[in-house]
Amino acid sequence: MRKWISVVLLSIISIFSIAQEELHPYEVYDYAPDISKEQTEKLYNELNLDIDIAYNERVHAFINYFTVRDRDYTREMLRRKEVYFPIFEKYLAKYDLPQELKYLPIIEAGLNPKAVSGPQAVGLWQFMSPTAKQYGLHIDWYIDERMDPEKATDAACRYIKWLYGMFEDWKLTLAAYNSGIGNVWRAERRAGKKGDFWAVYNYLPRETRSYVPQFAAIVYAMEYADIHNIYTTEELLPQDYEVIKTNQFIYLKSFAEESNIDLDVLAELNPSIKKGAVPEKIKNFELRIPKQEAHKYYANESNILTRAEADKVEFEKVAKNMPGSTFGKEKVVYRVRSGDVLGTIARKHNVKLSDLREWNNIRGSLIRVGQKLEIFIGPDFYDPSSVTVKNVLNQPIPDSKIHVVQVGDTLWDISRMYQGLSIDRIKELNNLRGNTLKPGMKLRID
Repeated sequence: MRKWISVVLLSIISIFSIAQEELHPYEVYDYAPDISKEQTEKLYNELNLDIDIAYNERVHAFINYFTVRDRDYTREMLRRKEVYFPIFEKYLAKYDLPQELKYLPIIEAGLNPKAVSGPQAVGLWQFMSPTAKQYGLHIDWYIDERMDPEKATDAACRYIKWLYGMFEDWKLTLAAYNSGIGNVWRAERRAGKKGDFWAVYNYLPRETRSYVPQFAAIVYAMEYADIHNIYTTEELLPQDYEVIKTNQFIYLKSFAEESNIDLDVLAELNPSIKKGAVPEKIKNFELRIPKQEAHKYYANESNILTRAEADKVEFEKVAKNMPGSTFGKEKVVYRVRSGDVLGTIARKHNVKLSDLREWNNIRGSLIRVGQKLEIFIGPDFYDPSSVTVKNVLNQPIPDSKIHVVQVGDTLWDISRMYQGLSIDRIKELNNLRGNTLKPGMKLRID
């Protein structure tokens, strides 16, 4: 009888072993070990972090979240970390900052270089546009360097170092990074105390009150993932690349086709390229190509660059239909009046309702009187086959080298009237700061 039971048990164990081999380890064993609060606190204190955040109930609650309630999120961060942590570690060392700050982009953006928040903060470090530009990151219709892991990390480290120089306390520095300097200053004034995060805690915005304990918790969860039985079986790895510098327009799709380099790989290596193209106005743009395929580029460099520039017309047709496209349009600001609804405003300006929502980050239909809406109007492109195209399109620049502005003329219209003339060139020739033109104005166009 015992022999029969042993055979049955061995058969069950054998079947279980085969199933185990066919599944990921965490699919078989994904359970959260029972680790006491006292043990967790002891492990946390053994980290000896430079950013000294005391272990308390708030920190413990977030540790429980990342190690028990949402283990999949922590597992995904383990999967992505090898792509980005070497970059973070390099710049943190360069600016002599605590290495645990490498975990901040997990809280900010889930290690996603293309992350965009509701308030339009962008990238791994969730820069708002004014701060990003202040720290030298380029942002326009084509390019957003907030999405470039290298450049954004360098800027973030400089910004964090500046914040720490102001507050001389890491917890307040993190709070200011999350909610802005003004909110921290106001909290200190209301608390009647400076330099003590926990003293001003209750006066900070709700999100910021969670931000610092949440940061401490994700550091713990990532450092002790194995103790909490959190593993990943398909870790992402960084891809080696080479940099080529370009001063011309490049349509990434044509570049990929002519070089026989995968377009998705190019896009992944160059996340700052928002619309699939590099404009000619950006000088010495650093385009990354996969190192193992760089020979394809160098063997056919001239043809690749020629086609990538020549296919600009194809790109413009694609760009015209991109959701929320502002390409070739001029911005006007409309102030909402009593009785206005989004649909009426869209029809009045001959724009799509979906675009109007996209431009102004509106999810529903609610608008308020006095609210300012950005609207991008005007033709995106002239179709040469259309009968509505002006007959002066792409004609040689006349001998007079002067254009007299007519009613309805825009900089975009004028740039299309003369071959080889761009909007930026018109502005440069005429010392124009904005886009406003008045009928009768004389513009140099040589």
